[in-house]
Amino acid sequence: MTDSSKRSSGVGLLRSGVLLSAVGLMTGVGNYVFQMIMGRRLSSEEFGLFNTTLGLIGLLGLPSLIASNAITHYIAHFRAQGNQAGLSGLLLGCRRFLLRLTIVGSISAMVLVKPLAEFFNFPRTTLMLVAVICVIAGLWGTFGSTLCQGLSWFRRLAFIGVAAVVLRLTFGYLTTLKYPAAEAAALASAVMLLANLALLYWRKELAWTGNTESPWKWDFARYLLTAAACVGGGYCFTQGDLLVAQRYFKGDALGHYAAAGLLGRALPMVVAPLLTVLFTSRSGHREGSVVREQLRLLGLYALGLMAGAGMLIALRAFCVRLLLGAYTPDAAQMVIPLAITMVFVGLLQGLGMWSLASRWSWTTIAYGVCGLTYWLTLLGCGKSLPALLKIMPVAAGMAFVILLAFWLPALRSKARVD
Repeated sequence: MTDSSKRSSGVGLLRSGVLLSAVGLMTGVGNYVFQMIMGRRLSSEEFGLFNTTLGLIGLLGLPSLIASNAITHYIAHFRAQGNQAGLSGLLLGCRRFLLRLTIVGSISAMVLVKPLAEFFNFPRTTLMLVAVICVIAGLWGTFGSTLCQGLSWFRRLAFIGVAAVVLRLTFGYLTTLKYPAAEAAALASAVMLLANLALLYWRKELAWTGNTESPWKWDFARYLLTAAACVGGGYCFTQGDLLVAQRYFKGDALGHYAAAGLLGRALPMVVAPLLTVLFTSRSGHREGSVVREQLRLLGLYALGLMAGAGMLIALRAFCVRLLLGAYTPDAAQMVIPLAITMVFVGLLQGLGMWSLASRWSWTTIAYGVCGLTYWLTLLGCGKSLPALLKIMPVAAGMAFVILLAFWLPALRSKARVD
């Protein structure tokens, strides 16, 4: 790659990051409008159950997310190398892989959902049925976003994101008019994935032909294992507390915690599009002036997290009233430790995604271990609301310090595992 092309790539990187972030903010607002509607339509306990069911859906959908990250990395990697045979082989192989993953994922979800529901004290079988439906739909939805991200179709990804929010809002609004229950609200998360059908409009661009090269090699399998550590750690940091809350809390306490958690989780979610662009860029280019642009993007991501946390803490009473339709002092007070926690979680996520895209295996594995340790700490010690809220920011902060101790030396030495 020439210097001029690297500079243009860096400019394009920032432009794509800003574009996707702007659309991400729009879709984030749409999703929170959806949560506002649910906060008014559902009772406090049903609202809590709805959000903890989303946490269970996220746990069951981890295999597809792991595969998505690995495939996205290799699509971007092959495109940057100009390896058309490898790219064609990967994209063609994805179809067969997705079919197998759908079958295995569906069976696994049906087998695991009952014991998980019992362990985390979910009260109704219908909630578990909705969770399985969402997981199956999510397998195909993840495939669509993987194609867009890996091929740098960021505008199409943005369009699908907006369409998904419209579908979620429409379905959720209409169904909860008659059925104000957690199941109806959660099912909207499956319906929104129909937006990925928009990819059929570009089906001719997805008809790959010519020489192909099989992607199923040891290098890909090794990277898939590394991606598992990254995605698993990310889940533990961002959604693991929902299942802890579902196991130990009930009634209004669960609903208030879910509301405060939604506001806290908004911080990494709003700036997450910057990581989407960063991951794609870092997967393809890890040298030259593009690295400076990637570091600037990471810095912009960190600034967005901290600025958002300050605004959320200052406006927490207004945000709680907006979300639930009434001021709830308990939920507003919970926002403070959750916002601090999510700043650390967002920073951890940024370092983890950078490490995965850079193929820094040990740093990525350290991220996964930190995430699992964090979640087990919450599960073992967070049996009451005061205890959980005290532990979360401390545990997340310690995890960030540990991961930073791995990440900085790797950055200095430009260590890569190829």
